[in-house]
Amino acid sequence: MKLNDLERAMLGGEMGSAVRAAIEHQIKVGDFFGAEDFVPVTQAHVMADTESLGEAGVRWLESLQAQVRIPTITDPRGTDFAKLEVLKQPAAGVALERRAIEAFKRIGVMLTDTCINYQTIQAPARGEHVAFGDTGVVIYANSICAARSNYEGGPSAVAAGITGRTPRYGFHLPEHRRATLRVRLECRPRTLNDWGALGAVIGKLAGNYWAVPFVEGLETPPGSDALKHFGAAMASFGSVALYHLQGITPEAGEAGADALPVSHRIGEGDLQALQDAYAAGKEVDVVVFSAPQLSLYELRELAALCDGRRFTRPLLAITSPQVKPDADRFGLTKSIEDAGGHVLSGMCFYQSYAREIAEANGWKRLATNSAKLVNILGGYGYVPLLASMEHCVEAAEQGRLP
Repeated sequence: MKLNDLERAMLGGEMGSAVRAAIEHQIKVGDFFGAEDFVPVTQAHVMADTESLGEAGVRWLESLQAQVRIPTITDPRGTDFAKLEVLKQPAAGVALERRAIEAFKRIGVMLTDTCINYQTIQAPARGEHVAFGDTGVVIYANSICAARSNYEGGPSAVAAGITGRTPRYGFHLPEHRRATLRVRLECRPRTLNDWGALGAVIGKLAGNYWAVPFVEGLETPPGSDALKHFGAAMASFGSVALYHLQGITPEAGEAGADALPVSHRIGEGDLQALQDAYAAGKEVDVVVFSAPQLSLYELRELAALCDGRRFTRPLLAITSPQVKPDADRFGLTKSIEDAGGHVLSGMCFYQSYAREIAEANGWKRLATNSAKLVNILGGYGYVPLLASMEHCVEAAEQGRLP
């Protein structure tokens, strides 16, 4: 890779051993992907839940002797310390979480603990190069904001924060942002689970990181929460990092889709078939709204659905630390918790020792409106059920989906 004077100084150790190790790591990544040089980035977003980090990863964080050079924020953490009695997580995991938090604070990372930073912290601008980790964050930033990011693994995102740059490959390059797959939509998703199902269908059709779907047939632009579920599911089911919506997303007009044939047509039956794959019975042990974290508008809708109900099954609604105080202030948290639910902050369900939580609480059958979550939770021993928010709330009250 071509290095400028600053990068050569970093590599030479003039800024300390941690900075040298960070850029050495990035050079290895860049060499692997054929990057010619580095591109400066304005912000970094680190995925580093302690279930993934383990003891070794936390020790590595604790060993870093450096400060981040650019604003660097965190993805959801592994717990909400205010809800430990509800979650019943292993004590060793909670202890690791406290250590990881202190390690991040020491190097100057801001503990935003969110996967919806594009809704709550600062959305990147068109053409802005960033180093984001969470797949849902990357696909939203690339597609809706027209920013530039690859999926940055935890050590790579930390390295980007320390060096202020990332290898220039993949979606930092214009040629990788052109459409490779043209899809015609012949139905209109209505609920958030419908949008997630549509993302899942397209993700499965695309099937790999370098695929860039172009979707036509939407008559009106969807809202941010619909696009959040759509992209998160597409990324989860297909590892997709960028898509274009005809007439809606910023780069759709220059994506080159006119040169592609329509390879797939997606109708109501396709969305229903995806959701039917996560409809094994009606009985429910727990209801979870997570992955991505809930916006203030989603919590408002959930609070209205909770009014006058009394739950017989646990209901967990997980949001960001930025949204939670407003939910408290507007009475949304009270409405949800008066019905017997719990509003949690700064975590994500599947990053929080989900298997151990299930064993401790006797949970097996989990209902959610997140297509991304149902795609992941089977690996943790759950039987995940995909339904609308309204039906999930009914399940929390009745113990079964309608």
